[in-house]
Amino acid sequence: MNLQQLEYILAVDTYRHFAKAAEHCRVTQPTLSMMIQRLEEELGAKLFDRSIQPVQPTLLGEQVLKQARIILQQTALIKDIVSEQEGSLKGTFKLSILPTIAPYLLPRFFQQMSDKYPELQIQIMEMKTRPSLSALTEGTLDAAIIASEPDNTKLTGEILFYEQFFGYVSKNESIFHKELIRTSDINDERLWLLDEGHCFRDQLVKFCKMEKVKIRQASYHLGSMETFMRMVESGNGITFIPELAVLQLSDEQKKLVRPFAIPKPTRQITLVTRKDFIRHAVRDILVKSIKQSVPKEMHTLQSTQKLM
Repeated sequence: MNLQQLEYILAVDTYRHFAKAAEHCRVTQPTLSMMIQRLEEELGAKLFDRSIQPVQPTLLGEQVLKQARIILQQTALIKDIVSEQEGSLKGTFKLSILPTIAPYLLPRFFQQMSDKYPELQIQIMEMKTRPSLSALTEGTLDAAIIASEPDNTKLTGEILFYEQFFGYVSKNESIFHKELIRTSDINDERLWLLDEGHCFRDQLVKFCKMEKVKIRQASYHLGSMETFMRMVESGNGITFIPELAVLQLSDEQKKLVRPFAIPKPTRQITLVTRKDFIRHAVRDILVKSIKQSVPKEMHTLQSTQKLM
């Protein structure tokens, strides 16, 4: 048994397909299959049921996979301990970011950080909150940027900044003629909302008490904030956008932006790692780079803002 075999079975569990797992591991499918077969022969048990598609782990396989994740996570920690002791900013760092944060935050710091630390390879994945935190606890991610505090006792978070929500309103909506948005103003508007499971949507629905709107807007779900913005610009409805998105808009687009009345709905952007995380030097550089990339007024929660 070796670590490579454990990596292979975890890849098959992730993709539930031998060819896709082999592609991910950058080996041929026959090589991956042979290595897994050898492991099964050594253990004297089948780890996967190959008779069904997609491939499923056996009951025993589930237990072996769980232990394999722990082993690989602990192995990675050994390497991290050495790198941290040397003050190294080399190697791979796997970071997930919410889809409602990534398009607006990454362009502000990622390239500059890559240029400054060329030997540090940051791998970015856009993931929702729940799968991000699951990947962190399983050890397949080094850190995650989310819009809340982690609720898992094995994880810890560091606040990066606070970000307000704004309305993005078409010229055909009654709210367009108002300077501020109040929650009572949007009950009858045509809303473009993200699908359930996006914390961006869930936080706003709760803040604005839009339970009725949540039901009647089912036909408007498209899943992309950028698509919603284009729809608003064409004269259809209203959507909500984060503060960093506003900073990217043209002067013409900013005419469609409407702030909320006090208290202004605001989200807390947090960098989450495991409590046993070792690579503090890399994390500190990442935190510093992100904080320097956003306006200073976003570093603290304002008295006019309310966390969602």
